[in-house]
Amino acid sequence: MVSVVSDAYSSRAAEYVERFASMGAVHPSDRQLVATWADGIEGAVLDAGCGPGHWTNFLTEAGLPALGVDLVPEFIEHARVAYPGIPFRIGSLDALDLSTGTVGGVLAWYSLIHHEPETIRTPLLEFRRVLSPGGALLIGFFEGHVVEKFEHAVAAAYEWPVSDLCDELIAVGFDVVETHARATTGQRSHGAILAVC
Repeated sequence: MVSVVSDAYSSRAAEYVERFASMGAVHPSDRQLVATWADGIEGAVLDAGCGPGHWTNFLTEAGLPALGVDLVPEFIEHARVAYPGIPFRIGSLDALDLSTGTVGGVLAWYSLIHHEPETIRTPLLEFRRVLSPGGALLIGFFEGHVVEKFEHAVAAAYEWPVSDLCDELIAVGFDVVETHARATTGQRSHGAILAVC
């Protein structure tokens, strides 16, 4: 599944970058939520599934040492050119090339949507591993009434009830601090969860 998703994004990377690779494409509520979360982070932050790097740059501009990791080589190439001086790596969220307890925050903004329910704990456990004690995780995702697969524009994805994803976080050792949900007419509902370890 991982290679399928990576290949799908690689084949449409230029289109994705053109449409989404700027903070101008971000909903103001999301920008404010991430900014508030980032303000409470101590230490380095990982942008897990950084895509073309605009959120990594946003975190850097907020004063945090940020690292972007993504499976898609084309996204990493774009990010390195667009944001020189910020470290970006090709890598899997299921096996992060980071030492245990070395980051203060992990942002996973829509980067878990392609994980199947049976495998969602793998990246969550990795996030838990690399976070320092008291570190904070912020997840953005498609919110729905049930865990359900749907045909995303790039590759099959899942929407989650906030409560179900909270249960997965708790199961791997996180404490849920707050949750958010936002419905937008004509679009899938948005969810966000802030958790600490």
